[in-house]
Amino acid sequence: MNVVMLLYPRLTQLDLTGPFEVLSRFKELTVHLAWKDTAPVADGAGLRLLPTVAFADCPQADILFVPGGPGQLALMEDAEVLDFLRRQAAGARYVTSVCTGSLVLAAAGLLTGYRATCHWLSLDQLGYFGAVPVAERVVIDRNRVTGAGVTSGIDFALTLMAEIFGEARTKRVQLAMEYDPAPPFAGGSPRSAEAATVAGVEESTAAFQRQRQEVARKVAATLQP
Repeated sequence: MNVVMLLYPRLTQLDLTGPFEVLSRFKELTVHLAWKDTAPVADGAGLRLLPTVAFADCPQADILFVPGGPGQLALMEDAEVLDFLRRQAAGARYVTSVCTGSLVLAAAGLLTGYRATCHWLSLDQLGYFGAVPVAERVVIDRNRVTGAGVTSGIDFALTLMAEIFGEARTKRVQLAMEYDPAPPFAGGSPRSAEAATVAGVEESTAAFQRQRQEVARKVAATLQP
């Protein structure tokens, strides 16, 4: 099975590398990191990653995956990227994302009528595209599988692998990775965090979130019949 993972400038690398770590442990899967060309790509913090295949040479995905990150804004108005995703999704067994990668899928018209999730700060924006926002860690609706913010990528990938290869085998992979989260603080979700902490995150990201919302509304308006 071919896994096509979109690798693009200013993504959040953990959205990609968390699932990559899980998927790479299933030898039936061949993972392709796809971009317009194969030059190194810098994530949102400057970490350089190397695409393995250009769009023009990319095989048909069995699993199509889109990570999130600040670079997602540009992708939502990038006709070349959106066309690539539509072509790949048409033949894919699963169409998937983590974090704001779901907004890119939505901009390509690939989540209309589907339940889906996203990073909590941007979850409501899925509604602009006719998707049904769901505040859950991982959401499965038919062949659409979406994960919430950043760290949920590992949960997303384990959930998807259990769907394909079964729970028993996926549990062994989870144990081999020693994936046993025990965060130093409670409050990794807006549902469990203190109100002051939530307010602080919202305040520090407000300017960028306004920009993200403006782009989402503009792109969604172009998709209206």
